[in-house]
Amino acid sequence: MSDIIDSVPKPMDAQQLAAELVDKARAEGIDLVGPRGLLTGLTKTVLETALEAEMTEHLGYDKHDPAGRTGGNSRNGTRIKTVLTEVGPVELDVPRDRDGSFEPVIVRKRQRRLNGVDQIVLSLTARGLTTGEIAAHFDEVYGAKVSKDTISRITDKVLEEMTEWQNRPLDKVYPVLFIDAIMVKVRDGQVTNRPVYVAIGVTVNGERDILGLWAGDGGEGAKFWLSVLTEIKNRGVQDVCIAVCDGLKGLPESITTAWPLATVQACIIHLIRNTFRYASRRDWDALSKDLRPVYTAATEAAAAARFDEFADTWGGQYPAIVKLWRATWTEFVPFLDYDVEIRRIICSTNAIESLNARYRRAVRARGHFPTEQAALKCLYLATRALDPTGRGRARWAIRWKPALNAFAITFEGRIVPSTTN
Repeated sequence: MSDIIDSVPKPMDAQQLAAELVDKARAEGIDLVGPRGLLTGLTKTVLETALEAEMTEHLGYDKHDPAGRTGGNSRNGTRIKTVLTEVGPVELDVPRDRDGSFEPVIVRKRQRRLNGVDQIVLSLTARGLTTGEIAAHFDEVYGAKVSKDTISRITDKVLEEMTEWQNRPLDKVYPVLFIDAIMVKVRDGQVTNRPVYVAIGVTVNGERDILGLWAGDGGEGAKFWLSVLTEIKNRGVQDVCIAVCDGLKGLPESITTAWPLATVQACIIHLIRNTFRYASRRDWDALSKDLRPVYTAATEAAAAARFDEFADTWGGQYPAIVKLWRATWTEFVPFLDYDVEIRRIICSTNAIESLNARYRRAVRARGHFPTEQAALKCLYLATRALDPTGRGRARWAIRWKPALNAFAITFEGRIVPSTTN
């Protein structure tokens, strides 16, 4: 392998070099990946070159330089060390010095895997794979043995990071706050369904900001929600214009306690989906068509008239649907007072559904979790994967400026856009 690398003429740009190496490897029947593959050889060469450069900087002279014979500290051969990399195990010749003061940075003493391997483990965990499945993945793909305990220690490193994320300072104002839930299975004696709540804010710059994750037991009331919202408030959120939720017990009262000026809005998307739960699938299209005039009405009076027509048509067949809408009507009608641009933001599902899709995929792949903390860790890793900064931010809407203008007029004096946007 080293013969192939050494035979490539220099200088050469990166693309030419890669093409030349691949051609020579294929000509000699060498695989690109695997224990004796081209990538393994390249990784070995790059790491050993970097280690030699570190040793040169440490000693102050190049390898084979006569200056090293004048006494003092000097090179003292190499020692063999195997490290796990993104291309599999790589055996390195690590340089040594006589007095043992050399502290390499690129591959530290006692380090057995490169940081990229940790990122692979975290990425696979975020997708819901168990420690056993990840260990099998490394064995199958890289030919490397990684214990379940090692994988657990790697993922446990994010617990401190997750705590910092959960307690980070937040923006002063969020035009819209969504509170949603994802169900996870936790084994506590027996496997039970537990809700994990996620709060998602829309910033004044039109970004989705995932504020945090909270585990619940399904019996939450005003006390639970007030503690969650007080935590959010203590992290810097002074005002929320519209809080969108799904009729969770005690939540509307807790919202107005935390932010007296906030308007509690029933989630239209959830309301429509809950409607379909009571109906046969063959009626979904007709129900959707008849409901649309209700939630797109220009005024509350018009919406009430359209809903009476809906109730006359479907009430006999699906009385639970009529009861559902009437019970939620007080939280639904504020939606009708908003500008069409604000309505679009409240009804926009892309930013929420992309998040929920990742959460559900990770949870389904895992099946169930041994503890609540394991479930939260998995969901945090899925959140972390959405944004390289680890903040879980993303653009909410392309047409944000018209919505921002509508918010600024509707909630005059409460919305102050960032000057950096």
